[in-house]
Amino acid sequence: MSNVSNKSLRLDRYLASVTDYSRSDAKKLIKAGEITVDGVAIRDPGQTVALDAVVNLSGHSLRTVGPRYIMLNKPQGYICAARDRRHQTVLDLMEEDNPERLHVAGRLDIDTTGLVLLTDDGSWSHAVTSPQRKCWKSYYVETAEVITEQTQVHFSRGVFLKDDTARTLPAELELLGERVARLKICEGRYHQVKRMFGAEGNLVTSLHREAIGEIVLDLDLAEGEYRYLTAAEVASVQT
Repeated sequence: MSNVSNKSLRLDRYLASVTDYSRSDAKKLIKAGEITVDGVAIRDPGQTVALDAVVNLSGHSLRTVGPRYIMLNKPQGYICAARDRRHQTVLDLMEEDNPERLHVAGRLDIDTTGLVLLTDDGSWSHAVTSPQRKCWKSYYVETAEVITEQTQVHFSRGVFLKDDTARTLPAELELLGERVARLKICEGRYHQVKRMFGAEGNLVTSLHREAIGEIVLDLDLAEGEYRYLTAAEVASVQT
């Protein structure tokens, strides 16, 4: 997804922004005539380029500069981090330019599956994760023990988690079966869903995030696949 803008950048800076080349290497490529802008070869690194221009490197199109908004269907076994010595990360699933600039807006545990949002837009990410913004996250939950109506009441008024001094914010728990439920929360405390059920003496055996706000996991995405958000999905998060 591109984000058309009236702004422009120096060509060498543009090239460094959308590739792994340094500014120095970008200048060499430009001077060598390897870069075209809207079909015209440019040899001046200081030439300005519009962010919606069609830029090619050795005949291959480069992605437009601008914030990226991505949904990923996270499988088990991956962690939501930029890098880790022991485990694969969600960035390992992605084929993106400058992946290190992306961060997860609302992390999932290593054994939790489902919707993960990645972006390089800090304001948008904050709107997704801040409890004050009331961006509800929806989870499909399976548990070891029967989920009682008492748990439903407790969640609706907030529960105390071990080592936390404040109750969780009110949550919505929809009972789908004896050991199956859909939980909606607007916080993102450490292992929150598992700890909420743990406070009720129950164990979460399977956890899958279905939606964040109005952004629903695309059912056409297999585990490990991702796509860019639509303009409407991006706009549904108020920054």
